Amino acid sequence: MTADSPAATQGAQVTQGAQVAHGTQVTYEEWLRRAKALEPVGTHLIDGADEPGGGSTFAAVSPRDGQVLAEVADGGAAEIDAAVAAARRAFDHGPWPRLAPAERGRTLIRLAALLEERRAELALTVSLEMGKPVTEAHDIELRAVVETFRWYGQLAGKLTDEVPHTAPDALALVTREPAGVVGAVVPWNFPLTLSGWKIAPALAAGCTVVLKPSEHSPLSAALLGRVALLAGLPPGVLNVVNGEGPVAGRALGLHPDVDVLAFTGSTAVGRHFLRYAADSNLKRVWLELGGKSPNIVLPDAPDLERAAATAAWGIFFNQGEMCTAPSRLLVHASVAEQVTDAVVAHARALRVGDPLDPATEMGALVGAGHLDRVLGHVRAAVDSGARLRTGGARALTGAEGGGGSAGRSGSGSGGSYLQPTVFDRVDPDSPPAREEIFGPVLSVLAFEDLDEAVALANATEYGLAAGLWTSDLSTAHRVSRALKAGTVWVNCYEEGDLTVPFGGVKQSGNGRDKSVHALEKYTELKTTWIQL
Repeated sequence: MTADSPAATQGAQVTQGAQVAHGTQVTYEEWLRRAKALEPVGTHLIDGADEPGGGSTFAAVSPRDGQVLAEVADGGAAEIDAAVAAARRAFDHGPWPRLAPAERGRTLIRLAALLEERRAELALTVSLEMGKPVTEAHDIELRAVVETFRWYGQLAGKLTDEVPHTAPDALALVTREPAGVVGAVVPWNFPLTLSGWKIAPALAAGCTVVLKPSEHSPLSAALLGRVALLAGLPPGVLNVVNGEGPVAGRALGLHPDVDVLAFTGSTAVGRHFLRYAADSNLKRVWLELGGKSPNIVLPDAPDLERAAATAAWGIFFNQGEMCTAPSRLLVHASVAEQVTDAVVAHARALRVGDPLDPATEMGALVGAGHLDRVLGHVRAAVDSGARLRTGGARALTGAEGGGGSAGRSGSGSGGSYLQPTVFDRVDPDSPPAREEIFGPVLSVLAFEDLDEAVALANATEYGLAAGLWTSDLSTAHRVSRALKAGTVWVNCYEEGDLTVPFGGVKQSGNGRDKSVHALEKYTELKTTWIQL
């Protein structure tokens, strides 16, 4: 889930074996040296200043090796109150909402340029705190967040309002005005990209923001906030408060001075934010939630090998920790064995290893607790009668016998690593076909005809994304319309750019990130009627 296509770059960039940063190749040894020298910031950012809060802290632990990266200030209601008050002052009395939109845009473009300058540092921070390969953090996530701020910066001064046709004795104006203070609560799987998807359009619209990052990825958010100050963002316009979701996140959701709440995360937590809005000021709540995305392969797919390779890449990219991950592979029975065998071969060849090794293709899951939850899903799949084709166990434990899954980090890493896992013969009503696993676990289901494929694809409470592989244009149109999903990819997966919106239907949420449509979340329509 990135601002522009990771699939287009995964072969050319991610697997090169060396990282390109500002024209120089960064070796494994150099990334290790930089990691050792890194000095993360663990304070809150409130009203333009570092704030330690009340003194309580939590440890930011790297899933790479289980080591503590930093002690991070643990915020609660008091810190949220201070941040919201700063954002309210900046909105009600500060210059940001009153700047010409083009001037706000120039600040966002400067921010994009500064993020580009510090791309390697930010990528390293993301990789260390949540476990994705540093190559993917640099080449995909950082590219996406830089493009997001640049795109909205360029858009800010190009928006127009409306003058409807009325009777000759009246003039009507329909204007979009900034909604006010925005609370943004974002997850750890794409900590900067998903922050950018919310912060950039909110700032372009003239809003002020309080960002609550995941407790698993506070360090990159802290760095983003400080770079924003260097770009010229006035104090109070962007505040960052660390803390646990049930404490700091709840305080932000309940706060009566927050006008809009934008959240990306689980459906269960999304329900809480709707309740918080009902129990406080009826703030608008925009939700991008979970998914159990189907990826349908028909016998007339233009290239079955490419379909299989993309299916494998899609579920194992970012360790499968992606709401749009194509975790259900629906394959026509006539080609199911061929496609499944190819996916299994790709899974077995995948290199699991140290996220800092440029040769690594799949890094660590975000933490030991999450790894245990994913392994619980694996056990449930086995218990349901699904056939385990490959994987299903921890990786880099010291018991590996070499091969594609053993990275250069060596044995006994102390990190949270899982083998790429594939199940077939999955019962459509079983947990692996229904529940979001959020890990590198693929469920393969066979179907006999197109109607069955569509029924299986829609047999989920989620509706975030879907894939379809066919050479028939009519089939592509008919099936795409029949699929209940916010995005449908045909003969590809995870393609796109910032010109198109992203979001889900059913219990995958509401509203849209990306594109000009994202501004609708952070603006209010005002009608002014002038009698002439």
